[in-house]
Amino acid sequence: MNRLISLLSLYTCIALLTACSQSAPTGDKKQDDAATALLKRIVKDKAASFLIEYIPQDNGEDVFELESSGDKIVLRGNNAIAVASALNHYLKHFCHQHYAWDNLEVVLPDALPAVTTKVRRTSPYKYRYYLNYCTFNYTMAWWDWERWQREIDWMALHGINMPLALTGEEAIWQDVYHTMGFADKELETFFTGPSYFSWFWMGNIDSWGGPLPKHWMDSHKDLQKKILAQERSFGMTPVLPAFTGHVPPTFKDKFPKAKLKKTNWGAGFNDVYILDAEDSLFEKVGSLFLEAQTREYGTDHFYSADTFNENVPPTNDTTFLKQISNKVYRSMANTDPQAVWLMQGWMFHYNADYWKPAQIKAILSGVPEDKMIVLDLYGESHPVWKQTDAYYRTTPWIWNMLQNFGGNVAMFGRMSNVAADPSAALHDANSGKLTGIGLTPEGIEQNPALFELMLENVWQHEAINVDAWLKEYTEARYGSENTAVNEAWTILKNTVYTGGLGEGGAESIIVARPTFSKKGHRVLTKLDYDAVELAKAWKIFVDEAETFKNSTGYRYDLVDVTRQVLANYASPLQQNIATAYSKKDIDSFRKYSAEFIRLMDDMDTLLSTHPDFLLGKWIDDARSWGTTAEEKNLYEFNARDLVTLWGDKNSELHEYSNRQWAGLLKDFYKPRWQQFFTYIEQCMAQRKAPDLVAFEEKLKDWEWHWVNSTTEKYSPVPQGNSIVVAKALYAKYHSKIVAMP
Repeated sequence: MNRLISLLSLYTCIALLTACSQSAPTGDKKQDDAATALLKRIVKDKAASFLIEYIPQDNGEDVFELESSGDKIVLRGNNAIAVASALNHYLKHFCHQHYAWDNLEVVLPDALPAVTTKVRRTSPYKYRYYLNYCTFNYTMAWWDWERWQREIDWMALHGINMPLALTGEEAIWQDVYHTMGFADKELETFFTGPSYFSWFWMGNIDSWGGPLPKHWMDSHKDLQKKILAQERSFGMTPVLPAFTGHVPPTFKDKFPKAKLKKTNWGAGFNDVYILDAEDSLFEKVGSLFLEAQTREYGTDHFYSADTFNENVPPTNDTTFLKQISNKVYRSMANTDPQAVWLMQGWMFHYNADYWKPAQIKAILSGVPEDKMIVLDLYGESHPVWKQTDAYYRTTPWIWNMLQNFGGNVAMFGRMSNVAADPSAALHDANSGKLTGIGLTPEGIEQNPALFELMLENVWQHEAINVDAWLKEYTEARYGSENTAVNEAWTILKNTVYTGGLGEGGAESIIVARPTFSKKGHRVLTKLDYDAVELAKAWKIFVDEAETFKNSTGYRYDLVDVTRQVLANYASPLQQNIATAYSKKDIDSFRKYSAEFIRLMDDMDTLLSTHPDFLLGKWIDDARSWGTTAEEKNLYEFNARDLVTLWGDKNSELHEYSNRQWAGLLKDFYKPRWQQFFTYIEQCMAQRKAPDLVAFEEKLKDWEWHWVNSTTEKYSPVPQGNSIVVAKALYAKYHSKIVAMP
C-alpha cells in the first residue's frame, strides 16, 4: 500500500512538473518581457489585473487561451505574439475596445469583465506577413520611434509574425560602397530622398528627391535597430532586403569592365543601372551587402528581393531566368547558408503578358524548393496562385490582401473575398504549399474595418460570417451595440466594401488635374455602387453621432463616410459644369463651378477636424527630421511632391498618391480648379475655344512652384468639431445628393 502511494505520488509529481514546464515561459526571457511591457503600454494601470502564462503549440500551430482565474484575467499563448493576441481578443470581445490606427488608446472599465468560458484559438498559418515596399513611403516615410513602437504593438496584438523591415537600408548601402572605394560625391546621384526609398530599393529610380543628408542615414540606422529589436523581442521574424543588381550610375566609371545594363521604369525618370547577375561582381556585391547588413542589424535569414519589379526581363528564355534566380539566391546563400528568399509575386500579375507558366516555373526552379516563398500579393482580387497550380506544388506561398494603391484614402475593399478566400485556399486541395496569409497594402491608416476583418483570419480555420462579424466589430469599435449603426454598416458592406477589380477605390474628380472628362489622369472616379445608397448610411451616422460622440472610432468613421459621400457628389457636379460649357451656357457654368469650389471648401473644413486627414501633420512630421533649415526644406519638398506630382512637373505619376486632406484641398486642388474655371469662363465670354494644352503647361508651372514652396503653413493639429461640421454638411448636401439622377 505504501509502495502504491509512493508510486502515485511520483506520477503526480511528474505530471505537475510537466504541467509547469508547459505553462512556464518559453525559455525566451525577451519574449516574456516584451509581452509584459506591451500589456503595461496598452492597459496601463490595469496591468496587475492580468496574468501571462505560456503553453505549447497545438499540433504545430500557434495557440492562445483566455480565461478568468479569481479576479485575474489569464492570457496564455505559446509565444509573446499569441499572448498579445489573447489580450486583443479580450479587449475587443469583452471590453468593447478597438485598438486601431485611428484609435491607439484603450479605456478599460474599473471592474474588468470576467471570462466565464475559456477561449482557445489556434492559427493554421505559420507565417503572418505584413507590409509592402511602398508602405514605407506612402504611409511610414516620416515615422519616429514612438509611432513605430505603437505599430509593432498593433502587429503583435493582431498576430503578425513576419514584418518586412526596410528602414535604414540606405546606411548599409553607403557602407558597402565606401568599402568598394566610392566617395560620398559619387553616391549623390544614387540615393533618393526619403519619400522615394521604396522605388530606390526596388531598383526603379535613382536620386530623385535627394541628395540624402548624412544625418538621415545615421538617425534611421539607429531607428532600424530599435525596430528590429522590438520585433524580435516578440518572436517576430523580420524580413530584410537582399541585393538584386541595382548599382549607382557611377559604378560604370569605377568598374568599366562590369556587365551593366540600363533599364527604365518609365514615368519620366532616368535610366538606372543593373549589374548583370552573370558578372562575378554580382555575388561579391551581394555578399558585401549581407555582411554589412548582418553586422548592423543581425539576421533572421529571410530576405526580400525582386529582380524584375515592374520591369520586363530582356528575354523570355527559360534557361536565362533560371540562371538569374539561382544567381540572386546564391548571392544570399554564399553569405548566409540558411537564407530564404521572399519574392513578391506582383510581377506575375503586373506583367502577365510576359510571365507565362514556362517563365514562372523557370524563375522559381532556380532556387531550392525550401529556400523561396512567394507572396501572392493581390490575393483578394487577382490570385495568381489559381493560375499557377499553386505555384506548381513546389514553392511555398503566402495569400495576401493588397487593397490600397498610392496611400489613397477612398473607402474601398472586397469584404466578402477577405472573409472567405483565405480559408477557401487553406482547404483547397490545389493550393499547394500555402504557408501563411498577410497584408501587403501600398498605404495603411485607412479603411480600418477591412484590415481588422482580414486579420480575423489569423486565428480562424473557416470562413468569417461578415454580417455577424460586423456587429461584433461595431460594438468593439464604438463601445456598445446599436441597431441603426448595424444597418449603416450593412449598407457600407454592400456599397464601398463590395469593390470591383480595379486598383483601389473611387477617389474624386476633385483631386484630378482640371478636366471636362469624367475621370482624371490616374484618378479613379467610377463607382462600383449606388452613391445614393451610401448616402443612406451617412444619414444614420449623422443621426447617431451624439450617441457615440465620445468614441474616437465613431468620429473617424463619421468624417470618412461624410468625406466619401461628398467626394462622390463632386462627379455629377463636375459633369454639370461640362454640360454647361458644351451648351455655351455661361450662367449655368458660373453657378455650378461656384458650387464645386464651395464643395471643396466644405470638405477642407470637415477634414480639418480630424488628425488623420491633415496635410499639416504629414509636412510637420517630415520637417521634424531635419537638423538644418536646408534639410527641413528638402524633406518638405519630398512630402509635398509624393502626394501631388510624384516627380517633376511633367511626371506621368501625378495624382497617383492623391490624398483628400485638409490643406491639399484648400491650397492645391482648389486653386487648380479655380484657374481652370476662370480661364474657361474667359474663353466662353470671348467666344473662343480654349487652348487646354497651353493651359495645362501653365498649370504645371504653378504646381511645381507649390511643390517647392515652404511658405504656406498648415496646422498639424485638428481644428473644429467633427460632429458639428458633419451635421452642417448633411443639412446642406443630403437632399441634393439623394436627388442625383
